[in-house]
Amino acid sequence: MANIEEDMKTTMPGESVERTIKVRVWRGKDDGRFESYEIPARENQTVLDVVTEVQRYHEPALAYRFACRVGVCGSCAMTVNGRPRWTCRTHVKRVVENGEMTIEPMRNMPRIKDLVCDMSEFFDKWHRAGGKFKGKLTRHEKVAAVDPRDRKRKNADAGIECINCGVCYAACDVVSWNEDYVGPAALNRAWTLLNDERHAAPREVLAMATADGGCSSCHTQGSCVKHCPVGISPTRSIAGIKRMSLLDLLNWRER
Repeated sequence: MANIEEDMKTTMPGESVERTIKVRVWRGKDDGRFESYEIPARENQTVLDVVTEVQRYHEPALAYRFACRVGVCGSCAMTVNGRPRWTCRTHVKRVVENGEMTIEPMRNMPRIKDLVCDMSEFFDKWHRAGGKFKGKLTRHEKVAAVDPRDRKRKNADAGIECINCGVCYAACDVVSWNEDYVGPAALNRAWTLLNDERHAAPREVLAMATADGGCSSCHTQGSCVKHCPVGISPTRSIAGIKRMSLLDLLNWRER
């Protein structure tokens, strides 16, 4: 009798029924599996809100990363319906398809657990491309004056807002089949240093960015530009490195 009454409660005309979203979440490592959950649909709900609800009310052991929740740190990046995104900035209504959504860790990186991937290789490649800044001056000298109207300063400014969230790396098809490729974020960083007049080792950076696995490996497919959450164009930066390396080669031959 109780079961019949419950059924009537959910089917009586005019009775409000709570809308839900069916969420498929990756659990485990590379040999893991998808688990499905029913989550209440709410107004202004982000994908990160959904992941948090799964962790709080369904899977307390679910592993995922987040920090700021306001689109600043980039640590909450995941793959949502096949596309890498910052989940704190992604509203469910923009990505849900027929009331369903699939969430998994980012591509091109080893999976540690659930939605957490290992970014060690990403940062190793960032250094391999010459990403470390080496200043010309010491702390005891006057700070270098940089003219914001200078062409090189503008080139650096175009790519300097990268926060290494890894979305472009996860979106890059070249990275997926060429594990030696350093990736768009690393080369974008190299380009900013090549245009930074305060940097003491530009030729070292150029040599590292043009070595095997560097800028020549880029096929200019533009996935990094399409998916960058802050609107940076690593493709433009990589093209700048290619152009600079060619000019450097021509100048070397003329000497």
